[in-house]
Amino acid sequence: MEFELKPKDNIFIAGASGMVGSAIKKEFQKLGYINDGNKGCILSPNRKELDLLNFVEVSNFFKKYRPTIVIIAAAKVGGIIANSESPYDFVLQNLKIQNNLIEIAWKNNIRKLLFLGSSCIYPKFAKQPIKEEFLLSDKLEPTNEYYAIAKIAGIKLCQSLMIQHKFNAISLMPTNLYGPGDNYHPENSHVLPALISKFYKAKKFGYK
Repeated sequence: MEFELKPKDNIFIAGASGMVGSAIKKEFQKLGYINDGNKGCILSPNRKELDLLNFVEVSNFFKKYRPTIVIIAAAKVGGIIANSESPYDFVLQNLKIQNNLIEIAWKNNIRKLLFLGSSCIYPKFAKQPIKEEFLLSDKLEPTNEYYAIAKIAGIKLCQSLMIQHKFNAISLMPTNLYGPGDNYHPENSHVLPALISKFYKAKKFGYK
């Protein structure tokens, strides 16, 4: 589907306080979306301002602020330990977040929705380089399969709405992201930020 960003679009970035969401927000600000009243605005509520797990709150937010573009960068994320210890939280919370946002965006006639997935949706032993058609072709990596299943459901929800209702929704799979705003917790972070944190502490405190 063709799509053109308009100067007065109201862009809702779900998860704008996270690493990916904050980076996306900065790029839109560079394009002039600075909430000055003359151009489009960026809607980036934090968790205290909007509970994405609450269908009613999300629905009321859409009715009040009328976003035209929705970017879903919000998710419950974590490394191997977090996924292994809290599989229920990872599957249920992610399903609720994305289902609320995608369904309500569709019901409010959003012009464009972007859903960010994860490379963990692909089989553990997928051929390299990974291709889109490898999705659901084999078993997932056990240590994050609950998160992956939730993300696959979000992709399929977007796809089904596009097929059945011509809803302009697409899914992108960012891979191995790290950088400013990442989670550097020694146990709950992903591999790269965890390593960066260890390198930093070794350098600063003289660990050997």
